[in-house]
Amino acid sequence: MTFDDDANIRGSNVRRSTGRRAAIGGGGGILGILAIFLIGQFTGVDLSGFFGGGGGGAPAPQGTELSECRTGEDANENVDCRVAGAALSLEQFWTEEAPSIGVEYRNPSQTLIFEQSVDTGCGGATSAVGPFYCPRDEAIYIDTGFYDDLRSRFGAQGGPLAEMYVIAHEWGHHIQNISGVFESANQQETGPTSDAVRIELQADCYGGAWAAAASTTEDANGNTLLEPITQANVRDALDAAAAIGDDRIQEQTSGQVSPESWTHGSSEQRQHWFETGFEGGVTACNTFDVPDREL
Repeated sequence: MTFDDDANIRGSNVRRSTGRRAAIGGGGGILGILAIFLIGQFTGVDLSGFFGGGGGGAPAPQGTELSECRTGEDANENVDCRVAGAALSLEQFWTEEAPSIGVEYRNPSQTLIFEQSVDTGCGGATSAVGPFYCPRDEAIYIDTGFYDDLRSRFGAQGGPLAEMYVIAHEWGHHIQNISGVFESANQQETGPTSDAVRIELQADCYGGAWAAAASTTEDANGNTLLEPITQANVRDALDAAAAIGDDRIQEQTSGQVSPESWTHGSSEQRQHWFETGFEGGVTACNTFDVPDREL
C-alpha cells in the first residue's frame, strides 16, 4: 500500500526522539519494569497490557518534528515519513469512526520514533520491547528497526502495509485506553481466551478496519493520502499478524507451544480478527462479547 506521491503529509504529531537514555522509573517501579522488559524480549509482549489504564499521567517526552516529511513520495521512500503519513490517516479515520463505538475521540499525545531506548510516562523502554503504547502519557513509541525484525527475526514478508498495520494496532490500544477497556479488563490472566488476548485481538481488528478504509482518508487539501489497497497488501498485513502470534513466537524461541501463557493470541486468531475488522469495520471488533469457542 503506497501513498499518493503528491499527498501532503505535513502536520502529523509524529516526532523523533532526541535522546537515548534508558533510565528505569515510574510505571510500576524498577522490578516491575525490568520484568516487563524480559517478557517483551523473550515472548514478544508489548507494554500496553501491563501499565494499567487511564490517561492524564506523566507527559510524553518531547521530540523533534520530521521536517523532511512533506509529501506522499517522502512516505514511500522513507520509513519515518511512512509513520508520519500513517498517523495522519489514522487521525482522520478515528475522528470519523470513534463515535460509532461510543468513544469521544482524542488523538494520542504523540507518536515518538526512537532508537535503542527511550524514557516514557510509563518508565524506561528499550527496543527489545517492540512498538508499544503508554496509557499514562497517551503516546505511541516505535523503533522502526522493529520492521527489520519482522522480516529477519519473525520471518514476515514485510511491506508498507505490514509496517503501517503495526502503527494501527498501537493506535487501537489508544482507543481502548480512552474508552475504558484497559480499566475494565483483567490484564493479569493469560491464555487464548483471556482478557489480555481479547485486548490484543481487538487492536488487530481495529487495524484491519483502518486498512480497509485507509485509501479514503485525505490530506489537508482534500487529496487522497493512500492508493487503493491490493490483495498483495492484505496478504502482507496478514503475514505480519501471523508472524507475531504467540504460538509462532513460542515455537521459534523454545520449540514448544504453551497456550495457557498466551497474551496476544495465536497466529490464526490474529489473522482472523484483522480480517474481521477489514470486512466489518470497527463495530465488528468487540472481542469481549465473543464466546470463548469463537475467539
